[in-house]
Amino acid sequence: MSVEERRQRIDPAVYAEPEPIPAPAAPEDRTRAFTRGILEVLQALAIAVLISVGLNLFVIQVTEVRQRSMENTLFSSDRVLVSKVDYRLHAPTPGDIIVFKPPIDTNIPYVKRVIGLPGDVVDLRDGKVVVNGKELDEPYAIGLTTPRSGQIRFPFKVPAGNLFVLGDNRPVSGDSREWGSVPEENIIGKVVLKFWPLNEARFFDW
Repeated sequence: MSVEERRQRIDPAVYAEPEPIPAPAAPEDRTRAFTRGILEVLQALAIAVLISVGLNLFVIQVTEVRQRSMENTLFSSDRVLVSKVDYRLHAPTPGDIIVFKPPIDTNIPYVKRVIGLPGDVVDLRDGKVVVNGKELDEPYAIGLTTPRSGQIRFPFKVPAGNLFVLGDNRPVSGDSREWGSVPEENIIGKVVLKFWPLNEARFFDW
């Protein structure tokens, strides 16, 4: 048997031509790939920022409580989620906790509880709140509810398009007893969740 015949009877893979080793990527190719990766990361970050801004402007936002006026429901430094959607679907209701821009000279948003709606007559009698002739049951309230300013006289009729609000901690709260009702366009949103501190997290009615 000739040498050529023996070679043909042996597995041809033994004599297969070795595959060529790919040439290393050129420096400009590596630079282009790195640049593309950076651009993709920046694009993802931009999309995330746009989504976050959109949610904050139109859907929901995080707010830090900065006053003691809502104790013992909310304490200073608590963090809450504020829904900006609720009041596009329905009007505020008594008992809602809202975040709003108060009708006074301050840049700090206030957190208070809705007590009176447009057209309601709010009165303060013997430390209690009376709305439309009916005394409110307020287990959340601390202390007596007394007038705070001679400029706000009771009984007080809530003007159209306004809300009468009070803090739960009545002795320390600056609210509608001092500066009157809040225009509905000043409302930022409704508090739906207290999430910080974590061990005190709770949902509110919504």
